[in-house]
Amino acid sequence: MSYIQLKSLQVAEAFYQFVNEQVLPPLEMDPGSYWPIFEKIISQYLESNKALLQKRDRLQQQIDDWHRNHPYDEHHLKPYQQFLTDIGYLLEQPEDFKINVTNVDREIAKVAAPQLVVPINNARFALNAANARWGSLYDALYGTDMIVNEGPLALTQHYNKQRGQQVFAFSNQFLDQVIPLLEGSHADVITYTLETQNNHKSLRVMLENGVKTGLKNADQFQGYSEKQALILLFSHHDLYFELHIDKQHAIGAQHKAGLKDIILEAAVTTIEDCEDSVTAVDVADKLQVYQNWLGLVRGDLTADMVKQGQPLQRQLNPDRTYEDPMGNHFSLPGRSLMMVRNTGLHMNTDLVLDTHGKFIPEGLVDALITTLIGMHDLRGLGRYRNSHNGSIYIVKPKCHGPEEVAFCCEVFTAIEKHYQLPTNTIKMGVMDEERRTTINLKQCIHAARERIIFINTGFLDRTGDEIHTSMLAGPMLPKGEIKQAHWMPAYEDWNVDIGLDCGLDGYAQIGKGMWAMPDQIKNMYESKQAHPRAGANCAWVPSPTAATIHALHYHQVNVKQVQQSLKGQKRATVEDLLKIPLLNKDRSLTDAEIQQELDNNAQGILGYVVKWIDLGIGCSKVPDIHDTGLMEDRATLRISSQHMANWLKHEICSEQQIVDTFKRMAVIVDQQNSDTPGYINMAPAYNGIAFMAALKLVLEGIHSANGYTEDLLQAFRREVKSQ
Repeated sequence: MSYIQLKSLQVAEAFYQFVNEQVLPPLEMDPGSYWPIFEKIISQYLESNKALLQKRDRLQQQIDDWHRNHPYDEHHLKPYQQFLTDIGYLLEQPEDFKINVTNVDREIAKVAAPQLVVPINNARFALNAANARWGSLYDALYGTDMIVNEGPLALTQHYNKQRGQQVFAFSNQFLDQVIPLLEGSHADVITYTLETQNNHKSLRVMLENGVKTGLKNADQFQGYSEKQALILLFSHHDLYFELHIDKQHAIGAQHKAGLKDIILEAAVTTIEDCEDSVTAVDVADKLQVYQNWLGLVRGDLTADMVKQGQPLQRQLNPDRTYEDPMGNHFSLPGRSLMMVRNTGLHMNTDLVLDTHGKFIPEGLVDALITTLIGMHDLRGLGRYRNSHNGSIYIVKPKCHGPEEVAFCCEVFTAIEKHYQLPTNTIKMGVMDEERRTTINLKQCIHAARERIIFINTGFLDRTGDEIHTSMLAGPMLPKGEIKQAHWMPAYEDWNVDIGLDCGLDGYAQIGKGMWAMPDQIKNMYESKQAHPRAGANCAWVPSPTAATIHALHYHQVNVKQVQQSLKGQKRATVEDLLKIPLLNKDRSLTDAEIQQELDNNAQGILGYVVKWIDLGIGCSKVPDIHDTGLMEDRATLRISSQHMANWLKHEICSEQQIVDTFKRMAVIVDQQNSDTPGYINMAPAYNGIAFMAALKLVLEGIHSANGYTEDLLQAFRREVKSQ
């Protein structure tokens, strides 16, 4: 690998050329002026980044020592709470305040809707997510288990009319809910037409009984397009949706009113992810990440693919154009508002080397380069606009407490100063996924009060940190039971309570975590309404189709009203959050229960790690031990590996039992991947790099900083790539 020598840093030549040749010229920035800025900011914050990581280790050591010397008792938490306060882990609550963030785009500040998180290094996935701003309700219903897939309703090679009628029936119920008619039901409509009076168009419908009627709330009709079929635009709960009318269309001909589709505004925001879902372990990988981000911002990223046997090229969707009822032309964005998730403080990259030739913090490089690329949007250099309010949205994961949040804000301020951007151009999303952040969430928000546009819970990482932080307190509950333990609902409630207390409503997103089973859409539909009902104005979904179905929940629930009703309610306390999900001393797990838990964890670890290490896939649908496909990323790996490490530490199982379990599960994972191109079997040798990496994650899990898996994964992946 060739490097360019700066004064105190070495920059990978390929990275240097990418910035000089592709990023800087459109911005009319001179490389000779830029690299001293880059070097100054990196050098300025290297030691602070290092010191914050050392503080994490110091606090963990103090907590470990406490648990070695003090039996944990959740009924007498005061000594434990005082100890956490004394060491600076638990901080005093600040005075009440409201965030003061400006220039936030409507999609974040005002609209409650689904959110996608997607690996940015996969161009097709990244484009699909950005284009998931609008989704076909008909397709989402017809092609999933929202409609039973058996008997006369089963999916067939050709269009199943009976299944299609079920789609129509569901859609009519949806329309009756969101745009009710003055008389009758949408199920009775035989024509949707536009009627003009005094140069003003309004919707008129004809019912089967000959009655003409209109909407109960005429203001919901927002506009129309007649370029091809008749498209009618409506709004409800700040979300738009379209009715497409075309009786000549194959589907429209089956509908009594010619309604060929309903297009919903769905994933209004998308997180283009450089972190947990990405395998970027070297210069080439990381350049692909930045290249794709640049392509998304400029609007020229493409991905070649084959659909139904035909080649096609995926690209970003254009804006959608309409005329309003008075005949004035207007448009709506055709794409999600994109945020970019940078890496955490603990990750390092070989894009840049320090004076000793060591990798430097990747998050610092991410902040500098993703912002620099984002400036293309601020200056209108792309085909489309992402932010119409002049902001760049960076989600920052894995922050441990307000000191680290403040550090990120300080870095952003320095970047804005040297890039000559207005202060607070860079907006910040904070992932509430570490225990020290959760219990100090109000302080974290305060530290970013002029930048914060997003807080989000994440069960998997948050549980992984819970286990690692309290590793020596005792053996944890089985993983499924941890989710039902007292701390978990307290954590979810606390996040919403604190967010509302700090005035995030109307300015920022309060988010909930992922639905992990992309093939079980009906189960998602039946359960995920709980997220908007809890006061969250966004929640993660695993696919554009899931986003379309989840969008229905934001029509069913008025999140603004829910948030108003929750204000002032205290549903959780710090004491609730400090209740560690330990296995009760009086409870004995059977050998079968222990083995079942080990099997489940080991199979999930192997299924994910083997693709990460051997194939470079950081986010994928991995079948669990019951062959249910689950969306997996490093967060799921963290919780599973830490849980097994905890049981090993407390002798719930033995090291030999873990090794034997991994070998048995390797056979199953090999079978599950028999049709995966490029897959390398782990059995019967059990000495491959991927197998050894998975096993090491558990056997050395107690020693990994904060239970993170990145260092080990990256080292083994680099070994595979070097072969």
